[in-house]
Amino acid sequence: MILVTGATGILGRVIVLELLKKGKKVRAAKRKSSNLEEVKQSFSFYTDNSDEAFANIEWVDVDFDEISSLTEALKGVEEVYHCAAKVSFHPDERKEIYHTNINGTKNLLFACEGSSVKKFCFVSSIAVLDGLNEKGEMDEDSNYNSKIDHSAYSKSKHFSEMEVWRASAEGLQTVIVNPGMIIGSGNWNQSSGELFSTLKKNNFTGKGGTSYVDVRDVAKIAIALMDQNVFGERFILISENMSYKAFGKMVRQYFGLKGQRIFPDWLLTAGRALSFLFGWLIPSLKMANKVNIEAISNFNKISNEKIKQQLGYTFIPVEESVDFHVKNYINSKK
Repeated sequence: MILVTGATGILGRVIVLELLKKGKKVRAAKRKSSNLEEVKQSFSFYTDNSDEAFANIEWVDVDFDEISSLTEALKGVEEVYHCAAKVSFHPDERKEIYHTNINGTKNLLFACEGSSVKKFCFVSSIAVLDGLNEKGEMDEDSNYNSKIDHSAYSKSKHFSEMEVWRASAEGLQTVIVNPGMIIGSGNWNQSSGELFSTLKKNNFTGKGGTSYVDVRDVAKIAIALMDQNVFGERFILISENMSYKAFGKMVRQYFGLKGQRIFPDWLLTAGRALSFLFGWLIPSLKMANKVNIEAISNFNKISNEKIKQQLGYTFIPVEESVDFHVKNYINSKK
């Protein structure tokens, strides 16, 4: 039996589906309030047998604050894919991010102790990477630098990784994957599922860039690493590095929209000042803080050489990924 946490999320649902395709028995963790009908509908984007696949899932409600709930979910489980996380860059959600991501991971790993769990895959993020290699790129050795300002989300993923490494040192077989910005279908109103709606309505973007990856690649690679017993390491999962402007233009053409304009520096400076002065009064202004402004202004290239060498993997090109998922988004809104 395999447990997938965050199974209703944009990545978790695809990992569940890929495991089912391999004939695995899957137990999927969810909140009581989760919309399973939306998950079921999203399966049709990825398979012609969506109803049959969905019927083979064992769903379980899990409270990550209750060890007994986690212990019950882990009964008979030998492998865990931990995808559950709170993704947000709003300062007001800092406490929830820390609690969900750090404490949730810590409690899950504690529940794994003395259980039947032998393998554990943790989904982290490229947000934990700092420092460049000799090629001027970030790679798996670009370790988190605590002296640099980070978002609460980045901090939460770093400290969650520390919990995973601790469990690894104590004997649990663990592997960490660090995906870039995930491009996927479904879950359109949460985390990276909001990517297309956000780009559709926003006419401005930052001058920086980031790294993108198709959700199908992340799911397949995570499963391959577990199946091949690759443990005690972490792997960056990205297809391509791309500027926000280039990516936005690629997406917006499907909506008949022009490319985005880049925020002028003076506007970002003004936004940061307004955030400092009036953020307490207008919560949305808090998004224009130093960390977020630097995030949309910087463009650090990231290397995917390690995973390509490990698995000989070929990633789906970003253009192909966008075409597939944006069309799913458009069709789902009709």
